[in-house]
Amino acid sequence: MELTWYDSNSWLIEMGGQRILLDPWLVGDLTFGDTPWLFRGFRSQPPEIPTNIDLILLSQGLEDHAHPPTLKELNKSWPVLGSPKAAEVATDLGYEQVHPLPHQQKFVLNDRVEILALPGSPIGPTLVENAYVLTDLQTGTKLYYEPHGFHSSQLQDLGPIDVVLTPVIGINILGFIPVLNGQKTTLELCRTVHPQAIVPTSGAAELSYGGLLTKVLRLDGDLDQFRQSLGSKGIQATLLEPQVGVPLTIPLDVPQAAVG
Repeated sequence: MELTWYDSNSWLIEMGGQRILLDPWLVGDLTFGDTPWLFRGFRSQPPEIPTNIDLILLSQGLEDHAHPPTLKELNKSWPVLGSPKAAEVATDLGYEQVHPLPHQQKFVLNDRVEILALPGSPIGPTLVENAYVLTDLQTGTKLYYEPHGFHSSQLQDLGPIDVVLTPVIGINILGFIPVLNGQKTTLELCRTVHPQAIVPTSGAAELSYGGLLTKVLRLDGDLDQFRQSLGSKGIQATLLEPQVGVPLTIPLDVPQAAVG
């Protein structure tokens, strides 16, 4: 398994011989509802857009996951799999193959990777977006992704998950209202699914943010604190630190029986 981080929640996942582009924000600014005065994300140097993509995977319909400027630039013939709200965005932008994936449903990509949708982040009072468990059907290795740190209790029924891709640093508004859950929920997740590796997402390495909302956002924790908490709780998982644009090979112990 190899992961390449494009900052924020944008990733290229390579597993089972498939190339999956996850929640891509690769070009242009990030705003919500075209209100840059409230919130604007921008990058000084856009990354090179990856090619030969087997699937675009979208967890949410919000702009930081289904980013319209990026989706307008990508190949419309690439298949898209997403939450029902994200699928609406891709359909409106003219993608030829769009597959909505409600909670508890599965999609199999080219007979190589199974993708299960689980409840993820609550967006407003009535909408819960998607988390995903991806399984390499040859080796049985699994990756779990949830970008806001909201983890379904259904994970306890899925057995060990090798890699978790989720925030380990929280973000809140003035110390009261969580925007991203971080250390606490990720530690609970580790006790539930016993991962071999933890890869943090939702960070900002080369991105900059502006607007009124950024003045009330606060970080909760850091990587060193989280690593210490893993040790104090007796959790054996390895915390990996990705670098933007640099492929990260995930070291995994795969039973020989699984690979034949």
